[in-house]
Amino acid sequence: MADILVVEDEDNIAIALDFLLSRDGHSHRRIATGSGAVNEIRASRPDVVLLDVMLPDVSGYQIVQDVRADPALKDVRVLMMTARGSAAERRKGLALGADGFIAKPFELSELREELARLLAGPC
Repeated sequence: MADILVVEDEDNIAIALDFLLSRDGHSHRRIATGSGAVNEIRASRPDVVLLDVMLPDVSGYQIVQDVRADPALKDVRVLMMTARGSAAERRKGLALGADGFIAKPFELSELREELARLLAGPC
């Protein structure tokens, strides 16, 4: 299965993601703040990053922008998650280089479908 990095500051969402990802057989780990996220992505090269938009310290938008600016990370897929799921937020995330965007709260089936799509190959 996939190696997934969860960048999420809300414990309740992180716990739900932990349950789902474990049940689906993915290896995963979590960091709870934006600072250090890009360094962790560089060090571990996960298959997918589940990235919250609103994080302490550094926003998810800045993180995805920094990841996309690094050619060595071009194969890392980024799925952004936000409670502010407006069309403008979605366009911004995708314009900055996210491979997908889901609004919280999301259905587990929606997350599974997005992960499967991202893991299937080039976006």
